[in-house]
Amino acid sequence: MNIVGSAIALSVADLAASCQFFTTHLGFRELVASEDFACLERDDGAVEVVLLQRDPELPPSASPGPTGVLMSFAVTDIVTEQNRLLRAHAPITVPLRREPGGQWLLQLTDPNGVEVQLTEWSPPAGTTH
Repeated sequence: MNIVGSAIALSVADLAASCQFFTTHLGFRELVASEDFACLERDDGAVEVVLLQRDPELPPSASPGPTGVLMSFAVTDIVTEQNRLLRAHAPITVPLRREPGGQWLLQLTDPNGVEVQLTEWSPPAGTTH
């Protein structure tokens, strides 16, 4: 298998709000958009995000949504990213913290409940690679 790209598709109740969140706070841009969907990409080749407008006529259980979905992006210089997001008044739901294994983690939540983690791994003090 030769995978040459990847995308994650999310069904959301408010397409415009999610588009604004991803473009404003996470550096995505709209590649293709209509009233029913938007395909977002970044210049650095990270995963594409496809946002699909949830059909309001269907009950929530009949239309897939972001419930339980957690997107995670590995970044460099997470402290700089945190400062940028704070200045932009981004909806940070888990402030920057260090996990026991040495990973730094910061979490945001978009207006439709999509959880997005930014992570940066650094070895705990006293360990080597």
